[in-house]
Amino acid sequence: MYGEMMALLPITLIGDKILRRKVKKVTEVDVETVDLIKNMFSTMRNANGIGLAANQVGADKAIIVIDVSVVDEYKNVKPMVLINPNIIFRSEEKIVMEEGCLSIPDIRCEIDRPKEIVIKFKDTDMREHELEASALLARVLQHENDHLNGILFTDLIDQNLKKKLKKPLNLIKNRQLEVDYPVTADAEYRL
Repeated sequence: MYGEMMALLPITLIGDKILRRKVKKVTEVDVETVDLIKNMFSTMRNANGIGLAANQVGADKAIIVIDVSVVDEYKNVKPMVLINPNIIFRSEEKIVMEEGCLSIPDIRCEIDRPKEIVIKFKDTDMREHELEASALLARVLQHENDHLNGILFTDLIDQNLKKKLKKPLNLIKNRQLEVDYPVTADAEYRL
């Protein structure tokens, strides 16, 4: 099982009900969980992402994988697995950056988030860690942690922009947009 080939998992899209649920905490890291994590990394990289939450591949587990090393300033940052993450500090200072999401392909919006955070999480040995992050890394951690709580970045934009995005978001929900990575079948996870 550990030696199995990594699989590309279909990514859930906006409209899939699992993206709107708070996921379950992980109580143990078994072989199935290790395989899920490996597959999440290969799925994320295949889709040119830098972060992925387990519910984005249909798994009801509080797991995030992140690899920001493709960004020049972060090339020395090792890929990360965060199990049961919990943000325990958010700075008053905020910064606006453009965000996108593999579950909402081709949509990018300016999002205002705290510049710095402290996040607690467990590693694959279920040891607890605390990580201080700022700028892009803090943003990716917040974005992916939001996923685990059923929040999408489009929930953080103003009503006028939401109205403008209604048609493109419906195209994504209805699988009428071509995406160059595997996605869930129409109605696979829907309400």
